[in-house]
This record gives sequence, structure tokens and C-alpha cells, in this order.
Amino acid sequence: MTDSAAHLTAVESFFKDHPDIKYISPSSAEFGTAREVWNGSRRDHPLAIVQPQSPADVTAVIKFAKSSGIPFTLRSGGHNLEGLSVVQDALLIDLRAFNSVTVSEDRNSATVGGGILQGELVNELWDQGLATPTGTIPTVGYIGWASYGGYGPFSSHWGLGVDQIIGATVVNPDGEIIKADETILEGIRGAGGLFGVIIDLTIKVYPLTAILSGPIIFDSSDIVKSYTNFNTAYHNLLETEGLPPQLTLQRVTFQSPRGLAFAALFCWSGTDLEEGKQWSEKIAALGPAKMNMVKPTTIPEWLGGAGAHVPNKVYGSSWSMNLSTITTAVAEAIARNLSILPNDPGAMFSLHQLRGPSAAPQEHGSVYGPREPHYMLEILAYGGTPEKQAESEAWGKQMADEVEKAAAESMLPTAYVSLYGSTHAGSTARWVDKVYGEKAGVLRDIKARFDPENVFKLTVPLLE
Repeated sequence: MTDSAAHLTAVESFFKDHPDIKYISPSSAEFGTAREVWNGSRRDHPLAIVQPQSPADVTAVIKFAKSSGIPFTLRSGGHNLEGLSVVQDALLIDLRAFNSVTVSEDRNSATVGGGILQGELVNELWDQGLATPTGTIPTVGYIGWASYGGYGPFSSHWGLGVDQIIGATVVNPDGEIIKADETILEGIRGAGGLFGVIIDLTIKVYPLTAILSGPIIFDSSDIVKSYTNFNTAYHNLLETEGLPPQLTLQRVTFQSPRGLAFAALFCWSGTDLEEGKQWSEKIAALGPAKMNMVKPTTIPEWLGGAGAHVPNKVYGSSWSMNLSTITTAVAEAIARNLSILPNDPGAMFSLHQLRGPSAAPQEHGSVYGPREPHYMLEILAYGGTPEKQAESEAWGKQMADEVEKAAAESMLPTAYVSLYGSTHAGSTARWVDKVYGEKAGVLRDIKARFDPENVFKLTVPLLE
């Protein structure tokens, strides 16, 4: 009998004795749908799928998996860009039933379930006049987004997602439910589920009842000219006036139904919406704006609109790098490759800027490495169908190579863990060093102390 067959026999016996824990066998009609992840090029099939409904369910499953030597993975939203929540012949522990939100009495924090999606979180908080940093895609799992970094439309105002984490409840490698101490929190802030199953996180929240947001779309008929000119004008604005912390901008380029589109995603989370409107006009004046769609709105509406432009499934991989500045040479390299962006909704490019509180010394310890002010490049080389994958990946690699060559003097030694493909570094050790930088040693030390048997060996980041 093979290991996987023996493991499946053990799993089926365990769940037969625990009928109260929701279990999906590989022969179940639900199995195909339940294993699906956003990156459709992930072909692995889990051993089986369990969907715990309570912390007690999780402890029982972890104790069983450890004692039986059965490998397992953890899933929240399933948007890991490499599909790493699914591993061949590993038990998949799906946490999406853990989607509660409990706001503290002082309304300064909230405790959120370990499987909550970003859309679920923002809807609940908004109904209570509150907000917290999230990304822009409602179907992304919040815990993974926040605990591995968390760039997004509020980064310049309140910091990254990882900066919001002030507490956690974890099922440890022995299957015990514990409150994370400061050492474990330091590891969770940057390395997520590497140390245990995150049952919940306690995060900072902020009063907010309105935002000003939307895309400013620029003429893209000559994308090289439009992109490089905008970059020059933007840097001039930074040098002469700077940007207020309430404003976060994300430059994106994608294929719209009307063709190639270059836009600045504008988000103003300050209380003075009139000041925000003035800033939207300043940003629109940095290039030949075809349409300024910035308006008063809500975070749920903002996320819903952004999510509508992202395919439900893609095939491919991603590249990422951090640069201290976007020089003219780098902007030209980016723009040249944007001019040949595959005509596919899965192929996109995005540019985030880390500034303000995100790039400042942090109140709490964190293994998240990239803290100096920088630009994070997000090269999403995906196709909307399997047939488009090779074309998109070839484009992504070419862009990454050309930008790296042009950015010889501005390239930083770190990369973003959630976007930097694990195959790009050549080895697991180099990958960990690349994404965690000088914090890599701290990460390994915490892991060795808290999970010396490497029970959580298939969670991100892989350490062996």
C-alpha cells in the first residue's frame, strides 16, 4: 500500500469516528469544487478536504494529522498566487467557516475569524462605521493577505495589513488552543500560518463613514509616452509638494473591453472629502486623463467594483521586485512591456508605493522585512485560459528581466512574499532570504522554537 493510500484509509477511519466534523472525501461530488483555487494551473489534488466548524474541530484534526504523520495544508480564501494551499496527497484544512467579526467595546480593535474573506470583513465593519486596511479583491482571504504583508489602498494612511495585528488565537503543533505571545505574534506578522492554525486575529480598526475613490484613466494610445511622462510628473509632485498620508495611489495597467488601459487607482480615506477631490484633480493633471471616476463611495462598493475586473480563475505565475525609485530608465522598461501586454484579462501590471506609516519604525515586532520607502512591482503573468498561460508567462519573465536590468542602481534586496514566485530564487533557502531579508534569521529561530518538528511544513514560507 502506498503512503497516500494508507493515509487516506487513516483519514476515512478518523472521520468515520468523528461524524460531526465536516469532511469531503475524494469520491464526493463536492470534492472538485471544494479543491478549486484561484490559480487554475495548480494541478495538485489533496488527499481529502476537511472543513472544521469550530476550534475544537481544528484541534482534533491537527492532533490526528500529527500522530498519523499525514501532511496537511491550510486554506482561507484560496488566492495564494501559486495555489500553495493545495498540495498533492496532503489533507486540505479549509478554514472558511471561521468568518466572524467581533468589535471591541472601545471600537479600536476587532477580532476576526481565520477564514474570513476581505469582502466579508469590510461589509461587517462598514455597517458599524469602521474600517481597517485591506486589499482590493473581496474574495481574497483576509488572514493571508494581512499576515504576509498586506499592501493596499490604505497603506499610506494606516500602514500595511501586517501592522494591524495586535493579537491572535492559534492551534499550535500539539493541537492546543493558545493565545499567541509576543514572540509568536512577531512571526505571524510576516509569516502567517507557519507556526500554527490561526483561529482568529485581533486587528486595529478605525472610524470611517465615507471614502473618495475610483480610477483615473489616462490615454493609452501611446503607452510608452503616457506612462513615462506620468512617472516624471508624479516624482516632481512628490518632490515639490509630497502627498498627504490619507491618499494612497496604485498604478495599474490591464486589458479592458476597450483595449489597453493605464490608470491610477485613487483612494482618499481622510475626513475632508473636498481636500481629497482637489488631490484627485492634481493626480488627473499629471497626464492626459480620459476619465476621472473618483467619487464619494463606500469600501464595500469600492471592493466590489475592483473585484469585478479580476477573473475568477487564471493560469500562470507572478513576479515581483522592490525598487527604491522608479527612474526614467525603469519607467521606459515597464512601458515598453506594457505596450505588448497580452490581450487577456489575467495579464496585469501594478505598482504600489510604500510610504508613510508603512515605511516607519513599527510599534510591534515583525519578521516582515521590506520597510524602507520603496515601490513594489506586481507583474501578474496569468492567462484567463490554459491556452493563454505560456504567452502570459513569457511576457512576465521578459518584463521582470528588462526591469531588473534597468533598475541595477535602484533594486532593493527584498521582494514581496505574496507575489515573488518560489521558483524564481532557485532554492528554498534563497527564496526565504530574498523575501525576508535581514529578518530571515529571526523567522527561522522562531520556527525552530515553536514548531521544532516542522508539523506545519507545508505552509508559506516553505523552509525546506
